[in-house]
Amino acid sequence: MSDLIDRRSFLRTLGAGAALSTVALKAPYAYPNKMVTLRVMGTHVTLQEELRQRAMKELGINLEFTPMGDAALLQKASSDPSAFDLYEHWSDSINILWQAGSIQPLETDRLLYWHEVNNLTKTGKLTENSHVGAGDAPNKIIYVQPDGSLGSNPTNQLSFMPYVHNVDSFGYNTQYIPEGIAYETESWSWLLDERNKGKVALINAPTIGIFDAALAAQAQGLMTFGDIGNMTINEIDQLFKILLQKKRQGHFSGFWTSVPQSVEFMTSGRANIQSMFSPAVSACRGQGVPVVYAAPREGYRAWHGVMCLSSNASEEVKDAAYRYMNWWLSGYPGAFIARQGYYISNPERSRDLMSQAEWDYWYDGKEAVTDLRGTDGNISVKAGEVRHGGSYVSRFSNIAVWNTVMQNYDYSLDKWYELLNA
Repeated sequence: MSDLIDRRSFLRTLGAGAALSTVALKAPYAYPNKMVTLRVMGTHVTLQEELRQRAMKELGINLEFTPMGDAALLQKASSDPSAFDLYEHWSDSINILWQAGSIQPLETDRLLYWHEVNNLTKTGKLTENSHVGAGDAPNKIIYVQPDGSLGSNPTNQLSFMPYVHNVDSFGYNTQYIPEGIAYETESWSWLLDERNKGKVALINAPTIGIFDAALAAQAQGLMTFGDIGNMTINEIDQLFKILLQKKRQGHFSGFWTSVPQSVEFMTSGRANIQSMFSPAVSACRGQGVPVVYAAPREGYRAWHGVMCLSSNASEEVKDAAYRYMNWWLSGYPGAFIARQGYYISNPERSRDLMSQAEWDYWYDGKEAVTDLRGTDGNISVKAGEVRHGGSYVSRFSNIAVWNTVMQNYDYSLDKWYELLNA
């Protein structure tokens, strides 16, 4: 497709058819002595200044971070691969980027820690008893097949490098909503519960917010879905009829577009319950607001971070990109993002860079034996607390749906903006 690809027509077509520098210097790849600039386009979740500064110091490359909102990021990357060298986003963007020709295959033999990456992205399960979940589970779209399509059959070429990931749900303020029991009484239905009317907020991201709303509607018994990860036109119509009625009744207090805004919603009292990401929950707790990150009995909405290489990247830039990708799995970044509640694809390499108390709390779901600080330096976990939802394995064994760009995404996008403007 041309660089002037029309996003909407492309998405309709899709719907229809649808680390260290010393280590990286090992042969056979040699890197130039001059400073290379690597342009990284992504979201605020991973494009953090502390990580940028540390990576530049350790790798000897210049990093330019361009954080954007989800919808704008996907539109820009799918239409203009010359706008970035490396792309950091979620796995639900992969099908669009791949079919737009915006990204190129990654070679597993240039990913130094690929052999350490766990089975979540390789097979879809951390354990045999795990539930893969509906939608675009990353293992379904990571391997480049011999015919150029993406699939789950292992090959030595990947559409993305897996790294940061987590399960999302909603956060609620226990000053106003009694604390529930993980996997038993906590439910997505709370988002549409009349008792929370006027104090409910959703994320303003069409590929995410729609699933939070759908899980809530189904849990409330208002409707059911044949495949919640790939809704039909009729199902989308029915869902948004419910949401529009709720909005006109004053049920929603807002739709947030960034983690800082979601924190402000909760700390200001604008919302008592809302879609949330883990760093926002940590930030609220660090400010003294008792927010619980729910473990819904229906299962989580899961996401997986992806690192993708622009199809326009020169060999020199590709070398720098591989060095940066390898750095992300080299230990420190995984330990850093664990402190805001996120997981890394090869966690054992980060283990020694975390205290035993941190590992026990964040990964093993054990009680915190001491206060734990988040990436902002504030105490986000107090001694005696247990991570809601339990261990890494427990949380990723309870997935309802993965963030997904559905076949009818373009239609759902129209309905989403109709809801926002109602």
